[in-house]
Amino acid sequence: MAQVEATTERVVAADAETVFDALADYANTRAKLLPEQFSEYEVREGGDGEGTLVHWRLQATSKRVRDCLLDVTEPTDGRLVEKDRNSSMVTTWTVTPAGEGRARVVVSTVWNGAGGIGGFFERTFAPKGLGRVYDAILANLAAETEKK
Repeated sequence: MAQVEATTERVVAADAETVFDALADYANTRAKLLPEQFSEYEVREGGDGEGTLVHWRLQATSKRVRDCLLDVTEPTDGRLVEKDRNSSMVTTWTVTPAGEGRARVVVSTVWNGAGGIGGFFERTFAPKGLGRVYDAILANLAAETEKK
C-alpha cells in the first residue's frame, strides 16, 4: 500500500486569523464552504476547532463514496488536522499570513492507497479529483472571508 497525497493552496484576501476562524467554525461556516460532493454534514461534538467531531459523506466520483467521521485537533497555531475514524485519511489545513491582509491556505490529505492496478489508478487520478474538490472549498472560503 502506497501513501497517496493531494495538496492544494490558495492566497485569500483576508487576514490569517479571519480565514482560520472560518475554517475552524464547523458549527456554522464550514458547511457553507463544502461543494456538492459533500452530503450528510453533521457536527456531533464541539463545533469550533479542537475537540470537534464532524461527519460527512464525500462522493469523490460517481462510484466512490467515503463515509467520514473526523476528529479535529489544532496541534499548532494556524493548523487544523482532521483524522478520519473510518480510514487512514488525514487532512491538514494550514493558514499563514501572506502579506498585509492576506493569508495562504494549504490543504493536504494523505491516506494509504490500494495496491495493484487499482492502487495505480488511485495514485494517478485521486489527487487530481480531490484537488478539484479542494479548489472549490478554497474558492468558497475566499468568497466567505473576503466579504468581511
